[in-house]
Amino acid sequence: MLEDLVVYRAKAVRTMDPGRPLAGAVAVMEGRIVSVGTVEAMAPWLDRFPHRFDDRFRDQVIFPGFIDPHTHFRMSGVFMSLTYVGPIPSPGPHGVNPGLATRAAVLEKLRQADAEKTDPAEPIVAWGLDPAAQGGQFHRDELDGISTTRPIWTITYAPHVVVANTVMLERIGIDESTNVYGVERYPDGRLNGQFIEREATQLATRPVVGILNSKGRGVRGIRMLAATAQAAGVTTTAEMVFGYLDFDAELAEHRQAVLDPEFPIRMLLVPVDGALRARHGDGVAEAMKALEAEGGDKLSFHGVKFVNDGSYPAMTLRLRFPGYLDGHEGHRGQTPWDEMFEHMLPYWRAGVQIHSHANGDETVDMTLDVLERLQLAHPRFDHRFTIEHYCISTPDQARRLKALGGLASVNNYFVHYRSLLHAEQGFGPDRAEATARLASLEREGVVFALHSDFSLVLTPIHPLMAAWIAVRRIALDGETVVAPGERIGRERALRAITIDAAHVLGRDREIGSIEVGKRADFTILGEDPFTVDIDRLKDIAIWGTVLGGKVFPAHG
Repeated sequence: MLEDLVVYRAKAVRTMDPGRPLAGAVAVMEGRIVSVGTVEAMAPWLDRFPHRFDDRFRDQVIFPGFIDPHTHFRMSGVFMSLTYVGPIPSPGPHGVNPGLATRAAVLEKLRQADAEKTDPAEPIVAWGLDPAAQGGQFHRDELDGISTTRPIWTITYAPHVVVANTVMLERIGIDESTNVYGVERYPDGRLNGQFIEREATQLATRPVVGILNSKGRGVRGIRMLAATAQAAGVTTTAEMVFGYLDFDAELAEHRQAVLDPEFPIRMLLVPVDGALRARHGDGVAEAMKALEAEGGDKLSFHGVKFVNDGSYPAMTLRLRFPGYLDGHEGHRGQTPWDEMFEHMLPYWRAGVQIHSHANGDETVDMTLDVLERLQLAHPRFDHRFTIEHYCISTPDQARRLKALGGLASVNNYFVHYRSLLHAEQGFGPDRAEATARLASLEREGVVFALHSDFSLVLTPIHPLMAAWIAVRRIALDGETVVAPGERIGRERALRAITIDAAHVLGRDREIGSIEVGKRADFTILGEDPFTVDIDRLKDIAIWGTVLGGKVFPAHG
């Protein structure tokens, strides 16, 4: 026997189904959509099944649940409980931590942390430095100026750079003879305390893993950031760096958090290749297929992630000529680029979707070269190979991505929040202004999604804000329009946070639009995103969400 039908009537139902885009009601049974249209048109169902009407959304707009296909709730939540030294206000375990506007304020915060600790062996573990806004990266001698007796471990807001003082270097267990990619030095050859990108940061993190993985910390972080995302209308996310610190511990934490009936979000877990390879060696593809087969409708595994260069805000990505303003090169990821094809090929042959982190245009070139080799070795259709972030790119790369059948998941928040900053710091005006070339992707017919990378970059999780940025491309000064030729239309921007995001995650048969048979995942809005003045798109009130027919008000 089927459950009773529940018919939600609304001011409007925006379906994102181009054939039937607008409705007045949606009928739900057993967590799935049974019918969409007018109440009168639903008569063949209502005449046959017991039903009830739910009019709580009568003055609201029902929209497909927003999808953010690239987030980091667990790692972000863990970092938020550390000593915070970032430039913007950030939530923490005891309320909102204020932002620190200057380098002097950052150093004073570290001195306070040192003074407050009574155990001389207890380390300072800090998070949040933004080198572009706060005077550059930390270095060893600077942290030694805080303490030469207490270990100090810091990580940038975009967690691609760890910096340690001398005492912490001793705990890490390295010296001047260490030869590891990403372990940096002063011009005189001394270790400068900086560890850049995955191989080096994993080495540097060994002494603090116990702190980062302490009991309950990860679950609290997942729940805290999920609440923030749900308040922004998000119903599905993908954790895009699963297994980075401890595969088994992270899996247990996600099961405890996400499978709670009161947890308001579906989540896909995307392991990093390094974590899989450490566990399964040459059997990574088979192991990944087995993990994908175990998943349920609320928590499941999906695809594999390769981190192939650094960070946009941390200024460690890889650039084509002429490179960075200060002449530095940026950094590659853990897997050597000349070995990338061999590492990706087993997943490709097995039909596992590949997500390739590529922030800089040089890294996009490498990724496209590898994708071409994969196609030549084993041709595939609808493989959904996705370039993640796709921040700095060129029009020729968009055309090549289409020719190879690839997709893009783009962090376009940087257009608004950081383009002016990085015109002066890091990339220069040409690349900073043309960050997130969405119109180039649209012109070539590439399917793309918008994501936040929340909360490992200095931007919010707010899909309607991402859509507004995509349409307007206005910088943080509220006036400057950057690369106006890369603006896209309202409908395409809204697709990029719903049905096209579902396509990128291989879930467009289940979520992303309001269609018969799909899961009843909705975002409940105060106004219609298709008709509101475009500059109010980002300000639409979010009443809450519905996940599989279960209603979650945004504020309890």
